[in-house]
Amino acid sequence: MSKVTFHHDGGLAEVVEAEPGISLMRAAVHNGVRGIIGECGGQAMCATCHVYVREPHLDALPGMSEDEDEMLDCTVAPRDDRRSRLGCQIALGGDLDEIEVDVPAGQV
Repeated sequence: MSKVTFHHDGGLAEVVEAEPGISLMRAAVHNGVRGIIGECGGQAMCATCHVYVREPHLDALPGMSEDEDEMLDCTVAPRDDRRSRLGCQIALGGDLDEIEVDVPAGQV
């Protein structure tokens, strides 16, 4: 199982476990994580699964597609050029058997 820690404003953290291969967004939605909407169902078309990946996990991320890069320009919360990613584009497992992310205060 992969472990994801979602950090929220005010210090609250939600930890979920998910099967390898599932996206970070799906893990969040299936476990009712506050602040992750996934409105488009994981097609990189809505930016409602925007997260800020914590520094220790950045090097394990896959490269960013052109579609993801464009959608990150449409997020409600400010884009962080290094840490912003769409949760639907991050597959858990392999080098990402554990990851921590910060959830923006707003997605829509």
